[in-house]
Amino acid sequence: MTECFPIPDHAVSALSGRMPDSRVVAARFAALSHPARIEILKHLSASNSCCCREVVDHFDLAQSTISQHLKILVEAGLVRFEPDCQRSRYAVNRAALTDVSASLGALINSCCSGR
Repeated sequence: MTECFPIPDHAVSALSGRMPDSRVVAARFAALSHPARIEILKHLSASNSCCCREVVDHFDLAQSTISQHLKILVEAGLVRFEPDCQRSRYAVNRAALTDVSASLGALINSCCSGR
């Protein structure tokens, strides 16, 4: 089972304007390490936001399993959570995914530059 490494609030707020530190990058990669979470991100990205029930209805997984995957994605900062009356709404944090892409590109460039 993939472990989730919570990102401290100060690390998340430090993301604006610079590359995330290695702990943030590792936590986000860990959150992306499960195929169901990748599929959940794809599903969420197709709409502005979804409630948990809408995600559950799309997958052949228990509601508790989907909730746990959403919790991990939220803790990693890849998905935003907003309470909405009786339901909770989830949406992809596109800026965080852009940061993940940039971090991976920077890592590959630094490892493959031949230095």
